[in-house]
Amino acid sequence: MAELEAATSKVIRSGCYLHGPETKAFEEELAAMCGADYAIGVSNGLDALRLILRGYMELGKLHKGDAVMVAANTFIATVIPITEFGLIPVFVEPDPLTMNFNWEEALGILKDNDSSQSPLNIRCAMITHLYGTPCWNRKAADEMHGRGMMIVEDNAQALGAEAAEEGFNGVRFTGNLADAAAVSFYPTKNVGALGDAGAVITNEADLAAVVKALANYGTDKRYHNLYVGYNCRIDEIQAAMLRVKLRYIKNENIHRQKIAELYASKITNPLVEVPAIFPDMVQVWHQYVVRVPENLRDDIRDFLADGDIPTDIHYPTPPYCQPCYASIYHPEEDTVAIKLANSCISLPIANMTAEKVSEVSNIINRFRS
Repeated sequence: MAELEAATSKVIRSGCYLHGPETKAFEEELAAMCGADYAIGVSNGLDALRLILRGYMELGKLHKGDAVMVAANTFIATVIPITEFGLIPVFVEPDPLTMNFNWEEALGILKDNDSSQSPLNIRCAMITHLYGTPCWNRKAADEMHGRGMMIVEDNAQALGAEAAEEGFNGVRFTGNLADAAAVSFYPTKNVGALGDAGAVITNEADLAAVVKALANYGTDKRYHNLYVGYNCRIDEIQAAMLRVKLRYIKNENIHRQKIAELYASKITNPLVEVPAIFPDMVQVWHQYVVRVPENLRDDIRDFLADGDIPTDIHYPTPPYCQPCYASIYHPEEDTVAIKLANSCISLPIANMTAEKVSEVSNIINRFRS
């Protein structure tokens, strides 16, 4: 608290509230943390995704009507920019074990598309590191690259996580595995702003330049508009807040890892499937999501609520089942994404203690169908 207050006061007294030294330092520190060449602070995670796709369109690497592969069980923010720019989402069902984008299924979709009489021009894959578990398969990613596809990470939930394999840029850090990444600093994230903020991370100089311009009305210099851009800037106060928060990310993630391990050891109810822990990765547990029988989920949540244990569902409805896409998509009812949506429960993990984990686990273990 003292550090946050001092950082805020420093910005207020400086009189510089946009495009200042805090933003520059934050971008440098974030890029260094991910081992990347460029980080551009922006207004939020959704805008970060928008700016990446729009940036690739301005560079001629994506065009209206092209298709983008995307996880079927991600938050809708991953899909909105795709449809907003006239791109076509190709939904990839999740891997039931990782709950992430299923790389093998994605490759199967690409091969089926090759033999289709009306093939889509699939130019990009947008992968989500859901709940803080890295989503990466270097062999599959290389095959996609070999097809001329770009790979974009939705890293809204996994800052500080590390994949089992190195990415294209020689590091294992999520946010710098692929061609570009979007980060969200929504207040509930492991690194949360005191408001809204986001970032774009990339090693591509041309993309970084376009994103930076697009985020500031499309300008490369004052009153010179290269593009029809947006106002998607991060402000100095949020940048200053995030500089403080970044200093604590490792401790925050280690704490969440310990809580996840405690849950895994203490939840013994056979009706509750705890999420997998992968020893070859660094998972950061933005959410701790267990799976239960669909017909018992409400009963289990009510049972926990009676014990003053709050729960949530991330996410109750896949993007392609949302009303805004009802006229376009008519999914089958037994997809993996829908089954996950109907069986997931998010247990408390932020600010949890060992005693609280024992309390939650004991209540879960007492539940009977």
